[in-house]
Amino acid sequence: MIIYNVTINIHESVHDQWMIWMQHKHIPEVLATGKFSSARLVRVLIEEEMGGVTYSVQYTTDSKETLEKYYQEDAPRLREEGLKLFGDKMLAFRTELELISEH
Repeated sequence: MIIYNVTINIHESVHDQWMIWMQHKHIPEVLATGKFSSARLVRVLIEEEMGGVTYSVQYTTDSKETLEKYYQEDAPRLREEGLKLFGDKMLAFRTELELISEH
């Protein structure tokens, strides 16, 4: 299992608008690609020097190949909307994780 982790710092001035967009539009659209089986939105419990609030979205997929298909077929379109809506008030970085075991 692969976890596609997107960490986002969002400026307070657009936080509420971003949260609604993430929960009601963006995450459902990512899941609608059929390439992920689940998504989890969590708050990162750290205060950033640059301010804002930091979240992590963890999307679960079956393989690296499926994730690569997402990058090629869906990611550019889905990322573009966030950039248009929030611009420099949102900073994101992405990490790929492989699940080794659950206990």
